[in-house]
Amino acid sequence: MILHLLAAWCCYTALAIRPSGSWDDDARGGIVLACALTIAVSALALLITVVPSVRRAMGPWWLAPPLTLGAVAAVRWAFGG
Repeated sequence: MILHLLAAWCCYTALAIRPSGSWDDDARGGIVLACALTIAVSALALLITVVPSVRRAMGPWWLAPPLTLGAVAAVRWAFGG
């Protein structure tokens, strides 16, 4: 799904940004933005996947990518943002 790829790219961006020091507020803002976008896109993908007609066609394992990406972004936001 395209939303999974978009969430994965945002999550990768959140993990790839490294602040230069404790003074680097721009990098921390970028981390927060990337994490927020990852969580928002993952939530949208999860909502689409939870619809009964979609779950019948795609199967329950499609719930794993948005949940995993959202959890990784939440942890990065909590400890690195």
